[in-house]
Amino acid sequence: MFRKVLVANRGEIARRIMRACRHVGAATVAVHSEADATAAHVADADEAVLIGPAPARESYLDIGAIIQAARRTGAEAIHPGYGFLSENWRFAEACASAGLTFIGPSAEAIRRMGDKPEARRLMAAAGVPVLPGSPGPVSDIAEAARLAEGVGFPVLLKAAAGGGGIGMAKVGEAGQLAAAFAAARRRAEAAFGNGAVYVERYLTTPRHIEVQVFGDGRGNVVHLHERECSIQRRHQKVIEESPAPGLDPVVKGRLTAAAVKGAAAIGYVNAGTLEFLLDADGSFYFLEMNTRLQVEHPVTEEVTGLDLVVAQLRVAAGEPLPWKQDTIAQRGAAIECRVYAEDPAKNFLPSPGTISRLEVPAGDGIRVESGVVAGSAVTVHYDPLLLKLVAHGPSRAEAIARMSEALDRCVIDGVKTTIPFLRRVLAHPDYRRGAVHTQMVEQGAFNA
Repeated sequence: MFRKVLVANRGEIARRIMRACRHVGAATVAVHSEADATAAHVADADEAVLIGPAPARESYLDIGAIIQAARRTGAEAIHPGYGFLSENWRFAEACASAGLTFIGPSAEAIRRMGDKPEARRLMAAAGVPVLPGSPGPVSDIAEAARLAEGVGFPVLLKAAAGGGGIGMAKVGEAGQLAAAFAAARRRAEAAFGNGAVYVERYLTTPRHIEVQVFGDGRGNVVHLHERECSIQRRHQKVIEESPAPGLDPVVKGRLTAAAVKGAAAIGYVNAGTLEFLLDADGSFYFLEMNTRLQVEHPVTEEVTGLDLVVAQLRVAAGEPLPWKQDTIAQRGAAIECRVYAEDPAKNFLPSPGTISRLEVPAGDGIRVESGVVAGSAVTVHYDPLLLKLVAHGPSRAEAIARMSEALDRCVIDGVKTTIPFLRRVLAHPDYRRGAVHTQMVEQGAFNA
């Protein structure tokens, strides 16, 4: 096992990783920007290194500064968390070149699955269903129009190098294509330095189901069951749960088998997630692979009783997978609510400020992953996720009841938060009966 691990992240995920490091006896190094000098993750670490000014591109996205921090402190490995450099193959490659272990998959796996058209080709070749669409990036509007007509409207234009809904545009009819194509390319170029886009069939009201997978360097790949991630705003998840409510067991078996097959096809190592869109008729299609730990990994941990981050550390250190497929079972149900410093009444605009009061719930079946404490500053420089509330119970109804109570007991003053919105979702009759799909927020199902 590693003696010292540098955590190349901030907020709640940095604190979560440090907790796992302590569990295996590894010392921790935090990196931080000038804006995060007094942040909670810095206080949690054994050592801390300033890596740059507040803007992420000058600190948390500075590969050279992070590698230098690892060398200075004698860290043997780097855990990227999620976001920032976690799916940057050049960062994984830089770690290897510096003699550091990157706690995640290989640079090649990250590169191949980060190229969305390439990922589609790889999964299709492995027998994983993919949505009808272009085999690669489209060169111009004429090619996009031909492909869209072949696929059938509505279609989705997606950034080839993208993720998180950035550079994505729905096109309902041919007359909207030219403007949407130009806008998608412009956004993709701005966000990823790559304006390439591709065309994919658009499913109107699908469910978003993902499968947690884990591989080691010895050819073993398992799944840790599925998560329901359909409650989203702007293509980003806000509530996740496991098991997926009402998922047909036959469909689930096909989904998890497809996920394992896809991960095995690329020789995947460490934690990853294959995401799928599930249509009303039970058909499902590969959406993308996240080659990292997911924000919502706690719901999988709660229903399986397994520690994914400890397993990441052990596998990265060369140990075999600690589980066999037939021993990984789901027990009860778990729900995660992401609490953001956002104003739902203003289309989820960020709400920066200083947290003047913070009271988080506790009790049976309640877990809190927080990146903030009272006095923490919420700035415009980073993602406004404050904390995650996780509720586990013997049934989905009990998990919902515990989460509803936890939301009522969570007090955050000084910034606007999404807690009122989350309460409305959990109280909605469609959510309670598991009748969810990805367009519910956009359609105003949970408006006040």
